[in-house]
Amino acid sequence: MTGWRRRETKREEQIIRVLQEPPEAIDLRGARRWRWADEHWRVWLRRSATGVELFTRWQESDEYRYMLGDDAYQMQLIEILTRATPRDCAAAGFGCTRRMDRACSEPSICSRDPLPAAGVDPHREGPVPGGCDSFYGGDDVRVRFSAGNRHQAVRWSMSLWIDGVRVGAGLRLASSGWWLDDRFFVVPAEGPDEHPAQEYTMGDLVSVIHSVLIHDAALSVTRVLVPGPEEMWTEPWVVRDGDELRVYPDQETSRGPDRTIVLTD
Repeated sequence: MTGWRRRETKREEQIIRVLQEPPEAIDLRGARRWRWADEHWRVWLRRSATGVELFTRWQESDEYRYMLGDDAYQMQLIEILTRATPRDCAAAGFGCTRRMDRACSEPSICSRDPLPAAGVDPHREGPVPGGCDSFYGGDDVRVRFSAGNRHQAVRWSMSLWIDGVRVGAGLRLASSGWWLDDRFFVVPAEGPDEHPAQEYTMGDLVSVIHSVLIHDAALSVTRVLVPGPEEMWTEPWVVRDGDELRVYPDQETSRGPDRTIVLTD
């Protein structure tokens, strides 16, 4: 017990000594804090207050977790990510569609303003002006932007937020998900236990037969489609064709859809 108290006292003394030391010169502090920001991203950060906030929270995550605790840090970062743009995520050092395990390698291109045609295609892989469509923060955080960056899906561990609203609470969702366009986000979910072909394996989803979650970001409406006994949704695939959503059991679409959803809005 005495040894433990001595260690606590020693740590307190170290903290007191640090607080009594004069602050470092601003150029030293600035160099340390912004050392990961490429000059092209610094130009972008001068235009984006949200980008600066995200950069600081992400790069100094240990300090923020120490002050806020893990839960508050997570919720505040999710709120920031729902306001962020692809360039904010790239400037903060997230991995991207091109290389999920490292920061943007072509900031001279990706930091530019996006081309007008970029709002049509939901899939963007750099180097491309405006940045990629997907970003990764370690194993826990994934951010996917819709076409035109009108909406974003934020995945943190096993939970999903779209435009800041929790989606699919209570469901086990796959780590992968995708935007069909600027409106619909799709992600597979754990399938029903009672399905006659259901089996279990290792992976994000332990079921072999999956359900599928479709979120309409324009209306903020979520629907979960559960396969019937005759529907073998091993890799459910959703395609938009005009005013219809077509649900296939997998990416082989030549056999025709199992279901067709007519869009009324």
